[in-house]
Amino acid sequence: MPPTAATATATVTALHPDEVLTVRGLHAWYGESHILHGVDLEVKRGEVVTLLGRNGAGRTTLLRALMGLTGRRQGSIRIHGREATGLPPHRIAHLGVGYCPEERGIFATLSAHENLLLPPRLRGTPGAPVQAAMSLDEIHALFPNLRERALSPGTRLSGGEQQMLAIARILRTGASLLLLDEISEGLAPVIVQALGRLITTLKARGYTILMVEQNFRFAAPLADRFYVMEGGRVIEHIHAAELPQRQAALNELLGV
Repeated sequence: MPPTAATATATVTALHPDEVLTVRGLHAWYGESHILHGVDLEVKRGEVVTLLGRNGAGRTTLLRALMGLTGRRQGSIRIHGREATGLPPHRIAHLGVGYCPEERGIFATLSAHENLLLPPRLRGTPGAPVQAAMSLDEIHALFPNLRERALSPGTRLSGGEQQMLAIARILRTGASLLLLDEISEGLAPVIVQALGRLITTLKARGYTILMVEQNFRFAAPLADRFYVMEGGRVIEHIHAAELPQRQAALNELLGV
């Protein structure tokens, strides 16, 4: 008798109890340009993991490759134990993945409220759990400004409000693995502090987060582990507890 969906789910969970994302030997191209050169990393359930590196290191390309938004990919991307390298972006999203790009993707012709309601809620697939999609009340409790600015056109919001809207939009889908690209870039210190508190809250609620950050001061107190990228490769892997001893070497790698 063929396995049922419930049996398949149990099998995947047993084989990969803590691994949400596992990447092995990942190569990615934009056209003829070979950007990623054999990236290896993993993110466990409930972790915050930060990708560090100088501009052009391949960090944003890595997030886009995980979502199937680059050209050709080679290697292995496993999400909740499911091989995702050959899947199109909408199928990857239904594995419980939410992507917040650096450019935010706010629609100018829609209000903040309409932007928030735009993405569909994820159904999930066997072995790939999704979070309970946040209600509007939960979203407004986390982002009070979005309630006040609900009728404002999306691009009339401040930079900080747009960033909050971009994150809130993926929380409404029920995604459990969040890919966040430079969410602190160009924002006022008070907004960056608010985003730091948000990441802490989301981690406490069980979300798994992989984020690209140039602002090391923002990322340092939030992340459990750090991967440093250079030339499309991972060149260092540092646990949060190792930061005091590795700080000088890390500053040199990042050009700080």
